[in-house]
Amino acid sequence: MERTSETKPVTIVAIGAGNRTNKYLEYAIRNPDRLKLVGVAELNDIRRHAVASKFGLKPEECFADYERFFENPVPADAILIGTPENMHFEPCMKAIEAGYNVLLEKPIAQSLPECCRIAEAARRKGVIVGVCHVLRYHPYFIKIKEIVDSGQLGEIISISHLAAVGLDRTTHGFVRGMWRREEITNPMLISKCCHDIDFLLWLTEARCRKLSSFGSLRWFRAENAPKGSTPRCIDCPLEKECPYSAVDLYYNRRDWISNFDVPEGATLDEVILRQLRTGDYGRCVFRCDNDVVDHQIVSMEMENDVTISFSMDAFTLGDQRETHIRLTHGEIDGDERILRVRRFRGGEEQVYDFSGILGKPFHAGADLNLVEDFVDTISRREHRFRTSIGKSVESHRICFEAERSRLSGQTVILDQTR
Repeated sequence: MERTSETKPVTIVAIGAGNRTNKYLEYAIRNPDRLKLVGVAELNDIRRHAVASKFGLKPEECFADYERFFENPVPADAILIGTPENMHFEPCMKAIEAGYNVLLEKPIAQSLPECCRIAEAARRKGVIVGVCHVLRYHPYFIKIKEIVDSGQLGEIISISHLAAVGLDRTTHGFVRGMWRREEITNPMLISKCCHDIDFLLWLTEARCRKLSSFGSLRWFRAENAPKGSTPRCIDCPLEKECPYSAVDLYYNRRDWISNFDVPEGATLDEVILRQLRTGDYGRCVFRCDNDVVDHQIVSMEMENDVTISFSMDAFTLGDQRETHIRLTHGEIDGDERILRVRRFRGGEEQVYDFSGILGKPFHAGADLNLVEDFVDTISRREHRFRTSIGKSVESHRICFEAERSRLSGQTVILDQTR
């Protein structure tokens, strides 16, 4: 839907009102002259009412689901889609067909054909579909890209990259939580690491020629449950020593509770205790219905002969990313805190310290930078979104093909004609 005036704020409707949507909408709160929320569609009454109250939405601008919205759409420039992964494809396609620009939380969809259909529909309708690959907007990763692109260290030969997911994030999201089963979300690499693959493609500016992948659900399985443990942490005699305790994570440390909705008249403590006693998040990690991998590696050969070793691992205390880039005239390595640049001859080691922004809200501002880029793309004809939907599809293609390789045990040759 075309804008009537570039002096007015970009208008947007949110489909899905969970954690990520609220992070992106912070931009509208801070910049009301640039972005205005004019509607919300959300199944969860608590979340829908919270967003409506925060932004002063009228009843006719609030919808219980996206189908009702598209039956009686609110005029807007764009739609932000922050629904669960298995509900990305349909509302995105509906939005594109209705002529809206789309800011789409990753991953794009649940299969490569669906991803490709979204990209083709966007091209055909002439609308923007921006995928929320926030690493491209994070100061640390931007600095790595700047150093590589400067040419001061020559050409990339190889990259080693680790996505350390961390025990807390893993047990919360990928064992007990909503990303625990492929059929209701996606394989682990798509759900968690398409950001990382996008970053690696951004660095190399090349397509992947072939890949192989290995990994499994090694540990969080029923046969590994300690003797004497119980189905729920709250009444388990081993809870005090267990590193995966839900009681410790949610009740003692108060971590990973942002998606625990507190109904009117209830307290957060009551909600947490209810989860521990009867909810998904109170279950023993060895007695859940999870099936996504807890460790996986991918080896890639790019079309420019750069080789990449990528590893996803759940068994880490931190949830940082570690990258080591080897180039013809030097190397770069970092862990999101400290970034080191070393030349093979001449010049002192350069050290960039990002520890001051580590853990800062909104991915150290990357979430807000991403939304600003999207707003600029709509407002200014000459501006281009930092990554196209076509490039986003390529990162997803690698993730889906890596899963195919993992399951088959074979190297996958990627079609370079697509």
